Amino acid sequence: MEQALEEVRTRIVHAARIARREPGEVTLIAVSKTHPAEAIAPLIAAGQRVFGENRVQETAEKWPALRAAHPDIEVHLVGQLQSNKADEAVALFDCIHSVDRPSLVTALGKAMDKAGRRVPCFVQVNIGAEEQKGGCAMADLPALLDQARAADLPVIGLMCVPPAGIEAAPFFALLDKLARDHGLAGRSMGMSDDFETAIMLGATHVRVGSALFGARG
Repeated sequence: MEQALEEVRTRIVHAARIARREPGEVTLIAVSKTHPAEAIAPLIAAGQRVFGENRVQETAEKWPALRAAHPDIEVHLVGQLQSNKADEAVALFDCIHSVDRPSLVTALGKAMDKAGRRVPCFVQVNIGAEEQKGGCAMADLPALLDQARAADLPVIGLMCVPPAGIEAAPFFALLDKLARDHGLAGRSMGMSDDFETAIMLGATHVRVGSALFGARG
């Protein structure tokens, strides 16, 4: 697993250099969802400090002990979030990548007010206009960003998951343009199969699971 991490880091550096970017501009999120603490430990030992999880409950069970041992770790929520889990999410996560609807903005704003903690957020855009996928419609993005700012959510960028099975580059380029149009610095895009393309098109955060942990059976 340490070798897999080194390979992914090398690929990130190479892609950044091709794009004439600094490798340090790209944050590697090791997506550890469904993997137990013992599978994560070798990556922590090798220096990985940012991890991604999909579910509030799994994070609450798995991460407190690991974080107590390694206080510099960050855990990011990269999966969909139910509004009724907002309080728990604000307590557990260092960043939320899946803000995608007005009800969730409202719930997170209240949860952050209550906790006295502002958690950085990405607004997820349904970049391929897929009915079954989370994310706000591109047409709804300006209004959702306005609402998030009114609720004092620290929106640092946009996130997307392009449609499966087709070339991702046009979707990454579109998210990059949307982020620029709205004055946002962050672009959470790119996974194991396409993170190098995402980096060349402006990704600041790449969400890599199977290239680090192996394909889930």
